Amino acid sequence: MFSCNTSTSGHSTFLLTGFPGLEASHYWVSIPINLICAFSILGNGIILLLICTDPALCEPMYIFLSMLAASDLGLCASTFPTMMWLFWLGACELPFDLCAAQMFFIHAFTYVESGVLLAMAFDRFVAIREPLHYATILTYSAMAKVGAAILVRAVLLNLPGPILLRRLLFPQISVLSHCYCLHCDLVGLACSDTQINSLVGLVSILFSLGLDSSLIVLSYALILQTVLGIASPGEQLKALNTCVSHLCVVLIFYLPKLGLSVLHRVEKHSYPALAVLMANLHFLVPPIMNPIVYCIKSKKIRQSLLKHFQHKRVDVF
Repeated sequence: MFSCNTSTSGHSTFLLTGFPGLEASHYWVSIPINLICAFSILGNGIILLLICTDPALCEPMYIFLSMLAASDLGLCASTFPTMMWLFWLGACELPFDLCAAQMFFIHAFTYVESGVLLAMAFDRFVAIREPLHYATILTYSAMAKVGAAILVRAVLLNLPGPILLRRLLFPQISVLSHCYCLHCDLVGLACSDTQINSLVGLVSILFSLGLDSSLIVLSYALILQTVLGIASPGEQLKALNTCVSHLCVVLIFYLPKLGLSVLHRVEKHSYPALAVLMANLHFLVPPIMNPIVYCIKSKKIRQSLLKHFQHKRVDVF
């Protein structure tokens, strides 16, 4: 930890942190991270391509899935550059402005993904609760408004963060806890009063991840209530099966965040490498797993993917 005696505002340099004790092996650590990055971009890119080009996938569920894939690509673009910078090139210095910009985009795309997961939960609720009115409730216009609202909320909730950080004093050199910049990490390194920053960060989380997760739980409670009211066990199973993909994606998104939060509050300093691994996984896992889950569980996406490759084969021959 560097001294606050030479603190500055807006001109600090931040040092990225890799895996403690494995500094000599960062080159090898970068190989699986590179592979995860490549497969995440490829998987989400394929999902976007299929949904944009296949008329059979122009349904609300798949349009929301395309939004999820786009937010995953944004999250990859926000986090992977500094990971590669550190693990592959060995560079660990990051200027204040670049760090603040990365912080904004990481949190913004995280909030977008959380909002899209809530929209997908609402989609499943309407599909099960009001199947006859599904097409009239979730119109293209309604989905566009939902997407715009999610994006605007993410920007408005995250815009005060970087602005308020500029008024804080930091040591000329500060060591981050991760290989990317997060709001809570930067606030913890400041040498001046951070009460306003902490309050803004708390409000931001409550009105994004906190609100979304609560409404997702409420949606599934109402879905379960509706399903239990169906007389046929076969129809009950069929209705619940339409929610499996979304439920898996929700768990993939929220469980690593919960695990990291618990680890930070229990014994973060006793297992620093584990804390860093969990911190990286909660950004690495969702982008690579979401396309896999939907490719496995969605018959329409598998059919569209197969049809696309068959057309490519025919074109080649």
